[in-house]
Amino acid sequence: MGWVRALRETARSGLSVERRRLEPAVALRGAAGLALVVGVSLAALGPAAAVSSAFGALQAAIATFQRSWRPRPVLALASGASLAVSTFLGYLVGAHSPFFLLLLAVWTFVSGLAWAVGPTAGIIASSNVAIMLVTVTLPTSLAAAAGHAALIAAGGVVQAALVVLVPIRRWGAQRDALADALAAVADYARRLRHDPRAPFDPGPLMTARLAAAVTPREARRRPAELHGSRGVAERIRPVLASLADPALGVPEEGRERDRVRELLGAAASVLDAAARAIRHGEEVRIPAPAAAALRTPDTGAILTGPASRAATRLIALLGDVMETAEGTGGAGAEPLLRPTVPRLVPVALRTMRAECARRDSPVFRHAARVCAVAAAGYVIGQALPLGHGYWAPMASVMVMRPDFSQTYSRAVARFGGTLVGVAVATGIVQLTHPGPVLSITLAVLCAFLLYLLMRTGYAAASACVSAYVVFLLGTGGLRWTQTVPDRVLLTLLGGVLAMASYAVYPAWETPRLRTRLADWLAACGRYAAAVADRYADPAAPADEVRRALLDTRAARLAWEEALERARHEPVRHRGLSRAVADEAGHAVGQFGRIAMLMEAHVPERGADPVPGAAAFAEALREATGRGAREVRERKVPGWDEVERALAARDGEAGADRVVRKGAGLLLDALRDFSDALASPAPPMAVKDAAGPPRP
Repeated sequence: MGWVRALRETARSGLSVERRRLEPAVALRGAAGLALVVGVSLAALGPAAAVSSAFGALQAAIATFQRSWRPRPVLALASGASLAVSTFLGYLVGAHSPFFLLLLAVWTFVSGLAWAVGPTAGIIASSNVAIMLVTVTLPTSLAAAAGHAALIAAGGVVQAALVVLVPIRRWGAQRDALADALAAVADYARRLRHDPRAPFDPGPLMTARLAAAVTPREARRRPAELHGSRGVAERIRPVLASLADPALGVPEEGRERDRVRELLGAAASVLDAAARAIRHGEEVRIPAPAAAALRTPDTGAILTGPASRAATRLIALLGDVMETAEGTGGAGAEPLLRPTVPRLVPVALRTMRAECARRDSPVFRHAARVCAVAAAGYVIGQALPLGHGYWAPMASVMVMRPDFSQTYSRAVARFGGTLVGVAVATGIVQLTHPGPVLSITLAVLCAFLLYLLMRTGYAAASACVSAYVVFLLGTGGLRWTQTVPDRVLLTLLGGVLAMASYAVYPAWETPRLRTRLADWLAACGRYAAAVADRYADPAAPADEVRRALLDTRAARLAWEEALERARHEPVRHRGLSRAVADEAGHAVGQFGRIAMLMEAHVPERGADPVPGAAAFAEALREATGRGAREVRERKVPGWDEVERALAARDGEAGADRVVRKGAGLLLDALRDFSDALASPAPPMAVKDAAGPPRP
């Protein structure tokens, strides 16, 4: 994709408005907290204090809207406290001194590194730097600076208190995440009725796992229906796939296939009912046809072998889903524990320090870019005869992200939203000439619209923020002509600086595609080897298989995100074209899918070991590890170890049918992977067991 097309695509993405489910009650709660803080500050301390407290309350409420599984009060308190510290430090060094420029550079670099901890930490840190640039211009003395910092922190406390005192859908985000995971598995079961090899996106299951992690204190308060359904849904998914797949299940047509379709439809209905019950906190209502289909006694007479075992396991797991959704099961499951905020701090510091050691990482490059752009924007803004020079670095910090597409789309959305917001707010000011009280009222209304429309797109949020700032600064007696033209021009300058920085010092994903693909291949190899080890030793614990599966999902997600980002980058591929990447990714996905089908038929404890499974597992582990290294070195791997292990295992007596068929399918997927890599020109070296490399 060339630069012109890339800019056009990112501009269209930034200006688009998505249809999302709005939450007016949550938005009203955030706006009420802002109105309370600003109203009290205006009545007791005057317009300057009201403006300062308004920024703290606004940012604290914005923090509660971020995609995080931490309690909302914790996010509000952390945002208010960190913004108060940033503001006070900024005033101590002086808003117009060289030391402030040094502080700004250090603070923006740290905020850039915060993206290594997670998007929520990165967004809060970036917003704190941007708001600090405004608030440091308000105080006139050390005591006033301390007072303004206290008001900012108080805004976070008020927003946190409102979340506690006015709860709206307790555990709502966790309920939605778990319900989405169950609904995704239900949709998968429904699609398997018509396409036995239908793909499955593990994203909802991964999100549900993140949502299920709690602190010890939260574990004692979590509703019972949120305890075990996620784990059962994860176990159901491979059983559904193995039941539907003709390779390890039943023929594609006939009486057995009709019974499988009936079971898949019933499973989809049960999972949908459980998802609905968990989302709304109500009783599980199973449709009568689905319950009758699961109680049909002749399943054992129709289905035989692996298909019969899969059907029996599916019916048992669906029973577990209904029990846990009703809050009567899963109580003994061990919760996933996440560190508390005090314990998280040293972990975050270690993560950020590790990013500093990787000078080519996207996060480190983002930190360096945002640091340089903020300092340059501040110097240029102060040198221009426009006034309010801090708006240039503020716009840059708000739009910059670690990847190309988000930075460019947000820069366009920021400027477009600023034009709309400033135009609307200016027209209202010209018509009404509001006083302080009306200005505060209009600012709170803009904040309500911001909270309501925040998830629909950055352009809409930027328009609301721009209008909010115009009304808020009008509270302090500033005329619109003193702020609007400066804000528009400096916002444009900040966006241009942000976009230019990525062109000068980029962190493209396209050159990293081979590494991401190799990581996914190696993770799938470890997963398949762990599954084969369970056939070799059925009494072994399943922890290794579980860890390998989670690593596979994480590697797949990293590959898909990198591939999506690379599609929007104006960079030529380096030995891995888009078509080859799609074919190779499909082959690795098929490899992981076959391993998942084999996992669904792992023998029970006490069963006899499958001959040759251990040797095959070791061959898989060695071959995929070596193959991943060769992919990084721009070679096409061969799979001689797997072929020899498969040939030796075929000669042994007592080989399991699932292992025999699954092993052959795994080798076919690896060969497809090599064929995909060998297809582009110029040809790459193919490694043979004997002889020199051949084209």
